[in-house]
Amino acid sequence: MSDDFPPVSSGPQAADKPRRGLPPTPTLRWSVLILISVAMFGNYYAYDSIGPLADHLQRLLGFTDTQIGLLNAIYSLPNIFMVLIGGIIADRMGTRKATLLFAAICLVGVVITAISPSFYVMAAGRLIFGLGAESMIVAITTALGQWFVGRQLGFAFGVNLSIARAGSWAADLSPTWAKYFYDQGWQPPLWLASAFALVALIASAAYYVLEVRAEAHYDLERPAPPDRIVWSDLWRFDRSYWYVVGLCVTFYAVIFPFRSTFAIKYFQHAHGMSLQDASTLNSYVFFAAIFATPAFGLMVDWIGRRAFFMAAGTFMLFAVFPLLGYTHASLWISTVLIGISFSLVPAVLWPAVPYLVEPNRLGTAYGLMTMLQNVGLMSINILAGALNDQAGASAENPGGYLPMLWLFAGLSLFGFVFAAALRRRETGPEGHDLEKPRPRSKS
Repeated sequence: MSDDFPPVSSGPQAADKPRRGLPPTPTLRWSVLILISVAMFGNYYAYDSIGPLADHLQRLLGFTDTQIGLLNAIYSLPNIFMVLIGGIIADRMGTRKATLLFAAICLVGVVITAISPSFYVMAAGRLIFGLGAESMIVAITTALGQWFVGRQLGFAFGVNLSIARAGSWAADLSPTWAKYFYDQGWQPPLWLASAFALVALIASAAYYVLEVRAEAHYDLERPAPPDRIVWSDLWRFDRSYWYVVGLCVTFYAVIFPFRSTFAIKYFQHAHGMSLQDASTLNSYVFFAAIFATPAFGLMVDWIGRRAFFMAAGTFMLFAVFPLLGYTHASLWISTVLIGISFSLVPAVLWPAVPYLVEPNRLGTAYGLMTMLQNVGLMSINILAGALNDQAGASAENPGGYLPMLWLFAGLSLFGFVFAAALRRRETGPEGHDLEKPRPRSKS
């Protein structure tokens, strides 16, 4: 990375010369991308550390499905309010400071989750982790929009999500590659998650240092922060932005409560799989996303049609749940459909926002979007767990999982409606070129 920084000559006049008119080099931009993506890797691993432990928590600690769902739902609770503030902080404080601050909060929360078998202590740890995690993601997403706007934005988001998904994939596979930890009980796997949260903090610190150096030598073209916060402006974003928000809320309210909370346990109980086999099958959703997400991001950079691909991805997600509940089709079919959907929709959805909002409100827009996303995540995690408990879902009663599957199918259809409405608007006179390809860039 040292080649990206021109030498600074001594003397008062030379100090100003290096940064005048010099945009950051591609190597510098991709170095920033790798660092913040590694931070996302640790964040995602820590979030997904609960799913593989669900059966352990039920057998060893006596947790109900409602309590297990709450461990992921309570992660979203502070973000109903905090993540919007986190976006505003990213706009006003700067993404590097915000990322480092929130990564430190994440580490504290993950450690607290691991220290006690008490459900209330674990829940407190997950709440603190959530307080930092989603705001950290908002800060990193905003940083991507700043570093790559006009420069392979879709591909950069795809690479970032790819590395982040690798964290979830590693968590899903942890009962296999870290079997020793699981054989020791419920606590060692959570200490392993704490180690990955520490990696995220270290990567965030490295990003902070790199951007400080870059700012001294290059024109980073950062937008000026808003003069003041006008709360009423939060509801004045364009209608296309709100369609994207609606899709975001419904899509993630299906993906994470199912895949990250209940899927492994569902595969064990409804399909007779072992913990290792169920977690490995579930992990392939993220394994596919590691490679497919950047490919889809590059694809939409080239050909556009972003709203169309969002609609296609959400319809695939809907098809999964009738297949699981009412057919004997191979589980690989539903896994492939979820994998394509989970690779395609995020690769298009998140990079769409810079097309729809002003640059100096990008952090606020992502914060508001993530705030509402977390309302959905918290509500649906709790509702899905409660439906399972009410229907007596278990290995002896696999049919008790059907209400949960229909909940996820219905939400997927709502997501498809939002995507279809977005496409209709964006192909009309009030569109924002969301369906057009990104002009080619030399850098």
